[in-house]
Amino acid sequence: MLTSISDAICNGNTYDIAELVQSDLDAGNDPHELLKAMTDGLDRCGQKFGCGEYFLPELIVAGEAFTEGMNILEPHLVGSTMGQEGKVVLGTVAGDVHTIGKNLVGFLLKSSGFEVIDLETDNSVEKFVQAVKKFQPDVLGMSALLTTTMEGMGNVIKALDKEGLRERTKVIIGGGPVSEKFAEQIGADAYAADAVEGVRKIKELVAK
Repeated sequence: MLTSISDAICNGNTYDIAELVQSDLDAGNDPHELLKAMTDGLDRCGQKFGCGEYFLPELIVAGEAFTEGMNILEPHLVGSTMGQEGKVVLGTVAGDVHTIGKNLVGFLLKSSGFEVIDLETDNSVEKFVQAVKKFQPDVLGMSALLTTTMEGMGNVIKALDKEGLRERTKVIIGGGPVSEKFAEQIGADAYAADAVEGVRKIKELVAK
């Protein structure tokens, strides 16, 4: 059944994924194993997209299938430890509406005991700043999948500096066009190439 779950995510099967996940849960399978199967399916979809076999529509429906599956799985992953590891605000920058990577980071953080505030997509500099003021997170995570929007990350960091908010809140960035070098250029505290690395680096930032 794990292969079926992985295939359903990779193929963007939004119709059957919830039933597949629920069936495995009812059978007593480990929720974390189901999460791994779903993540593997998303990774396979990303690889197909990267080599030109899949295109943006396939990527989008795979993300939707992942979200459908997580709606069933998440309560079984997030226990009483939620929020004990730290607080993270996530969002994509202005002009960017891609959510797959951000959502995966959020799910993995929640399952690791973090409180996650998801600002969703297309966030202005002002919205990021207001969220940091309101929620006082340990880490702000920003993502971008377009070269035309990634510059907005630097603008957010400048605004946080101006408001005196960088002492408490670390900033991590990620997304297709983003790099370690770009993170250094704009003054981000960390860069992650994928969701798993993102969670690991967020844990490191919180521990400092």
